[in-house]
Amino acid sequence: MAGWIWRTAIGLAAIIAAGVASAQTFPAKAVHIFVPYPPGGGVDVLTRTLADVVSKNWGQSIVVENRPGAGGVIASQAIATAAPDGYTLIMVASGHATNPFLYPKLPYDTFTDFSPISLLASSPNVLLVRSDSPFKTVADIITAAKTRPGVLSYGHAGNGTSTHLAGALLNSLARIDLNAIPYKGGAPAINDLLGGQIPMSFNNGPESVGQLQAGTVRALAVTTATRAPFLPNVPSMSETVPDYDTEVWWGLLGPGGMPADLVTKISGDFVTALNTDAVKERLGKLGAIPIGSAPAAFVAKIRADYDKWEPIIKAAGMKAE
Repeated sequence: MAGWIWRTAIGLAAIIAAGVASAQTFPAKAVHIFVPYPPGGGVDVLTRTLADVVSKNWGQSIVVENRPGAGGVIASQAIATAAPDGYTLIMVASGHATNPFLYPKLPYDTFTDFSPISLLASSPNVLLVRSDSPFKTVADIITAAKTRPGVLSYGHAGNGTSTHLAGALLNSLARIDLNAIPYKGGAPAINDLLGGQIPMSFNNGPESVGQLQAGTVRALAVTTATRAPFLPNVPSMSETVPDYDTEVWWGLLGPGGMPADLVTKISGDFVTALNTDAVKERLGKLGAIPIGSAPAAFVAKIRADYDKWEPIIKAAGMKAE
């Protein structure tokens, strides 16, 4: 028995030592970060902006790979089966927490198959109308929706996306029945909004900024509990609908089972990059708000969104496209 205990202790010590060594020498080669969405979107821009700074600090390349498909499931499955050595990571959006309710069966476990590294940034979604819309406030929308239940519609970026959830939450809390119209992304929804095919649209902050600056649309509200720094004159939805609060967030994950010290190192390096003036300025122009959390806080955020959205998604009967 004593020999078994001694061998176990030696084994544990070796594992701990290997973890420390991996953190001290990491990275010794190029690191790959998967982006589960097409190039040019908010997740892609955030990833490439941070990768540029971190790679210079590391003295190693960071290769950003776009692997879109199935709401992030395809790229997430690849990460879940990768070696937990820090050389293969993924930048996920808030849909990571809600995919279990949108797909009949995921090829991974949302919690145990990943190592949360940092919640890096977030952005409110924005309720947009055309610049000549008769709707001036959220209260106008609610009044019209109660007058004509199920008739008034809103566009969103696709079933189960954060913009779809934003409308579902408004339906739930305001007790109205807006008709959700799915699009293949936020840009097509804005195009139909501008063309008059839909009266309103929920869109991510980064894809809304340009249209707002051009004056082609107006923002009635941001979806976070407080006003957004990049749209200080736009009310928050909660100013009209109490307890309303939702956002899209972006965070870095690795495969499950990564050594804790390696997770801490990568997290710290990305948070340091996030806090540089150049990165903060770039994100601010996109309507993204830097966060830079510790790994434990990111775990808590994923769990909170998982618990929050389950009843709303099930009540709305949402399914992935």
